[in-house]
Order: sequence, then C-alpha cells, then structure tokens
Amino acid sequence: MSLVLVGILSLGVGAVWLAPSEVTQALLAPSSPETRPTAVTIVWDLRLARVLLAALVGAGLAGAGAAFQGMFRTPLADPFVIGASGGASLGATLAIIGRIGGVGVPFAAFAGAMLAVLLVYGITIASGASSATALLLAGAALSTVLSAIVSLLMLMSDRDMHEIFSWLLGGLSGRSWPQLLMSGPPLILGLIGLWFFARPLDALTGGEESARSLGLPLNTARAAVVAAASLTTAAAVAAGGLIGFIGLAAPHIARLFCGSSHARLLPASALVGALLLVLADSVARTALAPIELPVGVLTALLGGPFFLWMLGWGGQR
Repeated sequence: MSLVLVGILSLGVGAVWLAPSEVTQALLAPSSPETRPTAVTIVWDLRLARVLLAALVGAGLAGAGAAFQGMFRTPLADPFVIGASGGASLGATLAIIGRIGGVGVPFAAFAGAMLAVLLVYGITIASGASSATALLLAGAALSTVLSAIVSLLMLMSDRDMHEIFSWLLGGLSGRSWPQLLMSGPPLILGLIGLWFFARPLDALTGGEESARSLGLPLNTARAAVVAAASLTTAAAVAAGGLIGFIGLAAPHIARLFCGSSHARLLPASALVGALLLVLADSVARTALAPIELPVGVLTALLGGPFFLWMLGWGGQR
C-alpha cells in the first residue's frame, strides 16, 4: 500500500503538478468525460512507465544486494560486487561510441553485465578456487580492469564523453514503455528466482561448513544465486545505468523490520528498494526543475549520510 501511495504522489509531481485525485482518476477512468485529457496524457504517456520502471529497478537492485550480502556474508556487498557494473559500463560505452541507437545501449549494457559475471564465475571455477571469497576477489579485479578500459575509451572519444558520463551517473530520464517492456520481465524473473532460493541463502549465510553439513550442494546453490542476482542486476543496469547505494542500503533497512530470514528479507528489501528509488527519482526530476539531476548522484548524496547514521544508530543499540 505504501508503494502505491508513493507511486501516485510521484505520478503527480513534475513540470505540471497533478493532485492525487486527478492521478487516480486518470489511472482508473481515463475515458471518463470527467477526466481531463491532459492528465491522461501526462500520466499514461509521460510518467507511468517511468514510475513503474523506477520501482522495478529499485526492487531488483535491493533484492540482488540482499542476496549477495547473504551469500558473501558481508554487509558491504552490493549488486555490482562481482563485475556487473564494469561489464555494463563497457557494453554501454561501446554502444554509445558505435552510435547504436534505440534500445541498443540498454541491450549492450545488459549483455556486458551478464558476460562479465560469467567471466568472473568461469575464472573462479577454472582456477579451482570456487569459494565465495575467490568469487568476490575475481569480481573486484575484473571490475577494476573494465573500468580502466571505459576510462581509456572516454579519453579517446571526446565527442561521446558527455553521453557516456551521463549514462554512468545513472538515471531514468527519457525512459518509457520500451525500456519497461525490455527490462521488466528479467527483473521480475530474477526477483522470483532469488525468493525461490531463500532457504539455500539462509544456509549459505551460516558459512560454507554449516551449509555443507546441512547437505546443501554449495557450487550448485551458489551458481543459482549468482545467476538470479546477476540477471536482476543486469536488467536494472540496462534500464537505469549505474544507480548506487540502493542495493547496499535497502537490505539493511529491511533487516530492521523483518530480521535476516531471506524468505522475508528478500521481498522486504525489494519493497524498500522500490520505495527509495521512486522517491529519489521524484526528487531528481523536480528539485532543480527544469534541470533534472542524475538519480544515481542523488542516491549517493542522500544514501551515504543516511547509511552512516544508520550504522551509528545501530552501533549504539
């Protein structure tokens, strides 16, 4: 219910402000004579797809963050911890430099993120060190290499630097129904998959020895969690670029209300992530109107201090 209320408020804010009653009327009875055609156009053609996409992207990042925090047993894990951000950045950069229009950039970002995660997982398997720590270290190393390549490409392509930099900052400006139709299904599928693996995640949270004693096939369970979380992360990055802090902070907020059982934590994290990103996107497009802030910058500016305060508050309890 809270997400619905926040969504209605978000649909009303912008260059043209609509009252919640107008938004509800436009959503439920768009063909009614009492509904203003302008309100219907604003809600259905300009804002609804973006709000739905923000909710799904926030939910996806938060769900993937909760899964990786449980699997790696560290509160510092986020959805980009095993190379998805570096791969997505490189894919999007190559698409922008290659002048691939339409959904080419999101598709390239999605493909880059998935290929980077597959490469990281393949490296850890080939090396024989299939532990969570090895996966974490391989992801960090590959992310550094891919980020360096992106930086080099930006220096060599001055004409595209602004567009690349704008994408790297993260944002939902200009996103509409095509992006929602492209990223929505894999986001939903990935979140369902993560929830399906809630019990293996509970076992992994207790450590590898504990999980093995419970009869959990570690490699299979870890591969399944990585696949579902990476699918979700890749779809989220393809839709909104690199939006940081949602996947790190939302699971911690959710744990305050529902505990650490992943059967409850994963949907709670997704809900908190959706709320945070819808709110952040609303502020990003209205705070300095007509200038629109990159939502990734806003989530970092607001999320960082809040997360530090939450850690301090939690430490005092």
